Amino acid sequence: MFGQNVASNKNKMNDMNGTLVREIKMAQNIQMKLLNGPQPEVEKGEVSGISIPARLIGGDYFDFYLLPNNKLRIVIGDVMGKGIPAAMLMILTRGAFRSASESTEGPGETLTAMNKALYADLRTLGSFVTVLCAEWDMETNIFTYASAGHNVPLVINFNGQVTEVPEVKNVMLGGLPDTEYKVNSIFIEEGNLVFFYTDGITEAKNENGEMYRIERLKEALYRNCSLQVKEVQKNIINSIEKFVDGAKQKDDITMVLLKLNNDGDVDLTGYNSPLLNP
Repeated sequence: MFGQNVASNKNKMNDMNGTLVREIKMAQNIQMKLLNGPQPEVEKGEVSGISIPARLIGGDYFDFYLLPNNKLRIVIGDVMGKGIPAAMLMILTRGAFRSASESTEGPGETLTAMNKALYADLRTLGSFVTVLCAEWDMETNIFTYASAGHNVPLVINFNGQVTEVPEVKNVMLGGLPDTEYKVNSIFIEEGNLVFFYTDGITEAKNENGEMYRIERLKEALYRNCSLQVKEVQKNIINSIEKFVDGAKQKDDITMVLLKLNNDGDVDLTGYNSPLLNP
């Protein structure tokens, strides 16, 4: 009888494990579809995004929202934690961004509205989200941005010079209630590349514990800035893979690239793929 109970419990555990694996794969499929949702058509540039989760599903997030006044709003975020809990919060963040973008003027107001929508839930869960929200005016090439504790983008000009945009210090989403997020604006010249990223890139480690760091990222961008965004994106990923040299990925890796051009052609894609081994 005891042996039968043990066998029965093992079968139940196997069934539960099989169900869990299927549900995780379904969650991964849902996340990939959301990150690869329908993309708006824009002019005067190329935009591309990619997110590589450290596990089957991740907590990093990026999104595009085309506004009726010929502006493109871009967001990139990093939820505290990894795996399924972070992915659930990522979905909440996505919903808050989409809702706020419909009713707010500019990135600062968008982050303010997102914080109001998410604050109570994030405090209850003891979590937070870092977010960079930006808006590209396709008529004037004015680039306006606000940060909720997130890395500011890098700008690479046609000569390959890489600079960080001026920092705007604000607290992360879920940090403080009723936060009013400040913005900054810069002019982006035609041919320039704007690179958004999460710290999974700069903090990627090799087997010796050495981090990739922002200096290597800047060097890789310098070498590849003349290419189209998909090629830049691919080469940055290759640079990270070469550096880590098979070491286990510890954090989600996400980037968004915006490159202005002169011909009005556009290639706007969002892609989520586990290219680095978890």
